[in-house]
Amino acid sequence: MESENVPFNKILRNETRDIHSISDALVNAKLAIAFSDRDVWAEGLLVFYEIFRFLEQAMFANKETNLSKMYVNGMERTSAFEQDLKYYLGDEWKKNYGIRESVGKYLSHLKELESTNPDVLIAYVYHLYMGLLSGGQILRKKREVGKRLLISKNSNSKGNAVTDFGTINIRDLKQKIVNNINSIADSLDEDTKLKIIAESRTVFKLNNEIIGSIEGTNTVLLKKVLLLSILALILFIVWKYI
Repeated sequence: MESENVPFNKILRNETRDIHSISDALVNAKLAIAFSDRDVWAEGLLVFYEIFRFLEQAMFANKETNLSKMYVNGMERTSAFEQDLKYYLGDEWKKNYGIRESVGKYLSHLKELESTNPDVLIAYVYHLYMGLLSGGQILRKKREVGKRLLISKNSNSKGNAVTDFGTINIRDLKQKIVNNINSIADSLDEDTKLKIIAESRTVFKLNNEIIGSIEGTNTVLLKKVLLLSILALILFIVWKYI
Protein backbone atom coordinates (compact mmCIF):
# COMPACT_ATOMS: atom_id res chain seq x y z
CA MET A 1 0.00 0.00 0.00
CA GLU A 2 1.13 3.59 -0.50
CA SER A 3 2.98 5.68 2.08
CA GLU A 4 1.26 6.10 5.42
CA ASN A 5 1.79 9.84 5.04
CA VAL A 6 -0.66 9.96 2.12
CA PRO A 7 -4.23 10.78 3.25
CA PHE A 8 -6.56 7.83 2.77
CA ASN A 9 -8.95 9.78 0.53
CA LYS A 10 -6.08 10.45 -1.89
CA ILE A 11 -5.12 6.78 -1.88
CA LEU A 12 -8.71 5.92 -2.82
CA ARG A 13 -8.63 8.51 -5.60
CA ASN A 14 -5.39 7.14 -7.02
CA GLU A 15 -6.51 3.51 -6.82
CA THR A 16 -9.80 4.21 -8.64
CA ARG A 17 -8.63 6.80 -11.15
CA ASP A 18 -8.98 4.55 -14.20
CA ILE A 19 -12.42 3.11 -13.47
CA HIS A 20 -13.61 6.49 -12.20
CA SER A 21 -12.82 7.93 -15.64
CA ILE A 22 -14.89 5.20 -17.28
CA SER A 23 -17.77 5.96 -14.92
CA ASP A 24 -17.58 9.68 -15.68
CA ALA A 25 -17.70 8.96 -19.40
CA LEU A 26 -20.76 6.75 -18.94
CA VAL A 27 -22.55 9.39 -16.87
CA ASN A 28 -21.84 11.97 -19.56
CA ALA A 29 -23.12 9.62 -22.25
CA LYS A 30 -26.24 8.55 -20.36
CA LEU A 31 -27.26 11.53 -18.28
CA ALA A 32 -25.42 14.69 -19.27
CA ILE A 33 -26.57 14.39 -22.90
CA ALA A 34 -30.16 13.85 -21.80
CA PHE A 35 -30.10 16.11 -18.75
CA SER A 36 -33.02 18.19 -20.02
CA ASP A 37 -35.34 15.19 -20.43
CA ARG A 38 -37.46 14.67 -17.31
CA ASP A 39 -38.10 10.96 -17.97
CA VAL A 40 -34.41 10.14 -18.28
CA TRP A 41 -33.60 12.22 -15.22
CA ALA A 42 -36.33 10.43 -13.25
CA GLU A 43 -34.83 7.09 -14.27
CA GLY A 44 -31.46 8.27 -13.04
CA LEU A 45 -33.03 9.15 -9.71
CA LEU A 46 -34.75 5.77 -9.49
CA VAL A 47 -31.59 3.70 -9.94
CA PHE A 48 -29.75 5.55 -7.18
CA TYR A 49 -32.66 6.03 -4.78
CA GLU A 50 -32.46 2.57 -3.22
CA ILE A 51 -28.67 2.74 -2.93
CA PHE A 52 -28.60 6.01 -1.01
CA ARG A 53 -31.54 4.89 1.12
CA PHE A 54 -29.75 1.67 2.06
CA LEU A 55 -26.51 3.45 2.95
CA GLU A 56 -28.28 5.99 5.14
CA GLN A 57 -30.16 3.27 6.98
CA ALA A 58 -26.93 1.30 7.39
CA MET A 59 -25.08 4.25 8.91
CA PHE A 60 -27.78 4.62 11.57
CA ALA A 61 -28.31 0.89 12.12
CA ASN A 62 -24.62 0.09 12.68
CA LYS A 63 -23.94 2.61 15.43
CA GLU A 64 -21.12 0.59 16.99
CA THR A 65 -19.07 0.48 13.79
CA ASN A 66 -16.79 2.87 11.94
CA LEU A 67 -19.44 3.10 9.23
CA SER A 68 -21.61 5.26 11.49
CA LYS A 69 -18.72 7.71 11.86
CA MET A 70 -19.04 8.60 8.17
CA TYR A 71 -22.32 10.39 8.87
CA VAL A 72 -22.32 14.17 8.55
CA ASN A 73 -25.33 16.21 9.58
CA GLY A 74 -27.26 17.32 6.51
CA MET A 75 -25.96 14.67 4.12
CA GLU A 76 -29.21 12.62 4.10
CA ARG A 77 -30.79 12.34 0.65
CA THR A 78 -33.55 9.74 0.99
CA SER A 79 -36.39 12.23 1.50
CA ALA A 80 -34.94 14.45 -1.24
CA PHE A 81 -34.99 11.52 -3.69
CA GLU A 82 -38.60 10.80 -2.77
CA GLN A 83 -39.55 14.44 -3.18
CA ASP A 84 -38.04 14.57 -6.67
CA LEU A 85 -39.53 11.23 -7.71
CA LYS A 86 -42.95 12.43 -6.57
CA TYR A 87 -42.48 15.55 -8.70
CA TYR A 88 -41.46 13.64 -11.83
CA LEU A 89 -43.55 10.47 -11.50
CA GLY A 90 -46.56 11.60 -9.48
CA ASP A 91 -47.87 11.01 -5.96
CA GLU A 92 -48.49 7.31 -6.59
CA TRP A 93 -45.03 6.52 -7.98
CA LYS A 94 -44.27 3.83 -5.40
CA LYS A 95 -47.33 1.78 -6.38
CA ASN A 96 -45.97 1.11 -9.86
CA TYR A 97 -42.33 0.96 -8.84
CA GLY A 98 -40.23 -2.18 -9.00
CA ILE A 99 -36.51 -2.54 -8.33
CA ARG A 100 -34.72 -3.37 -11.58
CA GLU A 101 -32.29 -6.28 -11.82
CA SER A 102 -29.08 -4.22 -11.76
CA VAL A 103 -30.22 -2.31 -8.66
CA GLY A 104 -31.27 -5.55 -6.98
CA LYS A 105 -27.80 -6.98 -7.61
CA TYR A 106 -26.25 -3.83 -6.15
CA LEU A 107 -28.43 -4.02 -3.03
CA SER A 108 -27.69 -7.72 -2.51
CA HIS A 109 -23.99 -6.94 -2.51
CA LEU A 110 -24.45 -4.10 -0.01
CA LYS A 111 -26.53 -6.30 2.30
CA GLU A 112 -23.87 -9.01 2.22
CA LEU A 113 -21.20 -6.49 3.19
CA GLU A 114 -23.36 -5.11 5.99
CA SER A 115 -23.79 -8.58 7.46
CA THR A 116 -20.13 -9.58 7.18
CA ASN A 117 -18.07 -6.39 7.49
CA PRO A 118 -20.08 -3.14 7.61
CA ASP A 119 -16.93 -1.02 7.75
CA VAL A 120 -16.28 -1.88 4.10
CA LEU A 121 -19.46 0.04 3.24
CA ILE A 122 -17.41 3.15 4.01
CA ALA A 123 -16.21 2.93 0.40
CA TYR A 124 -19.77 3.37 -0.87
CA VAL A 125 -20.67 6.22 1.45
CA TYR A 126 -17.50 8.09 0.55
CA HIS A 127 -17.64 7.73 -3.23
CA LEU A 128 -21.39 8.15 -3.70
CA TYR A 129 -21.79 11.23 -1.55
CA MET A 130 -18.63 12.86 -2.86
CA GLY A 131 -19.92 12.15 -6.36
CA LEU A 132 -23.26 13.77 -5.59
CA LEU A 133 -21.53 16.78 -4.08
CA SER A 134 -19.20 17.14 -7.06
CA GLY A 135 -20.49 15.73 -10.36
CA GLY A 136 -24.08 15.94 -9.17
CA GLN A 137 -23.75 19.69 -8.77
CA ILE A 138 -22.28 20.01 -12.27
CA LEU A 139 -25.17 18.03 -13.77
CA ARG A 140 -27.64 20.24 -11.94
CA LYS A 141 -26.09 23.39 -13.43
CA LYS A 142 -26.12 21.84 -16.92
CA ARG A 143 -29.79 20.97 -16.54
CA GLU A 144 -30.62 24.52 -15.48
CA VAL A 145 -28.75 25.96 -18.46
CA GLY A 146 -30.40 23.46 -20.79
CA LYS A 147 -33.86 24.36 -19.56
CA ARG A 148 -33.21 28.04 -20.17
CA LEU A 149 -31.81 27.45 -23.66
CA LEU A 150 -34.72 25.21 -24.63
CA ILE A 151 -37.22 27.52 -22.93
CA SER A 152 -38.59 24.44 -21.23
CA LYS A 153 -42.10 24.58 -19.84
CA ASN A 154 -40.60 22.86 -16.78
CA SER A 155 -37.92 25.50 -16.25
CA ASN A 156 -38.79 26.08 -12.59
CA SER A 157 -36.47 24.97 -9.79
CA LYS A 158 -38.61 22.01 -8.71
CA GLY A 159 -37.27 18.49 -9.15
CA ASN A 160 -33.78 19.37 -7.93
CA ALA A 161 -34.09 18.41 -4.27
CA VAL A 162 -31.44 15.67 -4.48
CA THR A 163 -28.74 18.13 -5.47
CA ASP A 164 -30.04 20.96 -3.28
CA PHE A 165 -28.41 21.09 0.15
CA GLY A 166 -30.07 24.34 1.14
CA THR A 167 -27.97 26.59 3.34
CA ILE A 168 -25.30 23.92 3.86
CA ASN A 169 -22.00 24.87 2.25
CA ILE A 170 -21.12 22.17 -0.29
CA ARG A 171 -17.38 22.64 0.12
CA ASP A 172 -17.63 22.36 3.90
CA LEU A 173 -19.76 19.22 3.64
CA LYS A 174 -17.26 17.58 1.30
CA GLN A 175 -14.39 18.48 3.61
CA LYS A 176 -16.18 16.95 6.60
CA ILE A 177 -16.66 13.70 4.69
CA VAL A 178 -12.98 13.70 3.71
CA ASN A 179 -11.95 14.41 7.30
CA ASN A 180 -14.17 11.58 8.53
CA ILE A 181 -12.76 8.94 6.22
CA ASN A 182 -9.18 9.98 6.91
CA SER A 183 -9.79 9.96 10.65
CA ILE A 184 -11.42 6.53 10.47
CA ALA A 185 -8.57 5.17 8.34
CA ASP A 186 -6.06 6.14 11.02
CA SER A 187 -7.72 3.65 13.37
CA LEU A 188 -8.14 0.80 10.88
CA ASP A 189 -5.88 -2.20 10.47
CA GLU A 190 -4.11 -2.70 7.18
CA ASP A 191 -6.39 -5.52 6.06
CA THR A 192 -9.55 -3.42 6.43
CA LYS A 193 -7.95 -0.53 4.57
CA LEU A 194 -7.07 -2.83 1.69
CA LYS A 195 -10.63 -4.17 1.62
CA ILE A 196 -12.04 -0.63 1.43
CA ILE A 197 -9.61 0.21 -1.38
CA ALA A 198 -10.58 -2.93 -3.31
CA GLU A 199 -14.29 -2.30 -2.69
CA SER A 200 -13.90 1.25 -4.00
CA ARG A 201 -13.37 -0.19 -7.46
CA THR A 202 -16.51 -2.29 -7.08
CA VAL A 203 -18.43 0.89 -6.23
CA PHE A 204 -17.78 2.27 -9.70
CA LYS A 205 -18.40 -1.08 -11.41
CA LEU A 206 -21.83 -1.39 -9.80
CA ASN A 207 -22.58 2.28 -10.47
CA ASN A 208 -21.74 1.74 -14.13
CA GLU A 209 -24.15 -1.20 -14.31
CA ILE A 210 -27.12 0.68 -12.91
CA ILE A 211 -26.37 3.77 -15.00
CA GLY A 212 -26.15 1.53 -18.06
CA SER A 213 -29.68 0.30 -17.34
CA ILE A 214 -31.16 3.78 -17.84
CA GLU A 215 -33.29 3.77 -20.98
CA GLY A 216 -34.37 6.53 -23.32
CA THR A 217 -31.07 8.39 -23.67
CA ASN A 218 -30.59 7.40 -27.31
CA THR A 219 -34.06 8.67 -28.19
CA VAL A 220 -33.40 11.97 -26.46
CA LEU A 221 -30.08 12.36 -28.25
CA LEU A 222 -31.74 11.65 -31.62
CA LYS A 223 -34.39 14.29 -30.91
CA LYS A 224 -31.70 16.83 -30.09
CA VAL A 225 -29.78 16.04 -33.29
CA LEU A 226 -32.96 16.37 -35.37
CA LEU A 227 -33.83 19.66 -33.69
CA LEU A 228 -30.38 21.07 -34.35
CA SER A 229 -30.54 19.87 -37.96
CA ILE A 230 -33.89 21.60 -38.49
CA LEU A 231 -32.58 24.81 -36.95
CA ALA A 232 -29.49 24.66 -39.14
CA LEU A 233 -31.66 24.14 -42.24
CA ILE A 234 -33.89 27.09 -41.33
CA LEU A 235 -30.88 29.33 -40.77
CA PHE A 236 -29.41 28.24 -44.11
CA ILE A 237 -32.66 28.99 -45.97
CA VAL A 238 -33.03 32.38 -44.29
CA TRP A 239 -29.40 33.29 -45.03
CA LYS A 240 -29.65 32.11 -48.66
CA TYR A 241 -32.81 33.98 -49.57
CA ILE A 242 -32.47 37.22 -47.65
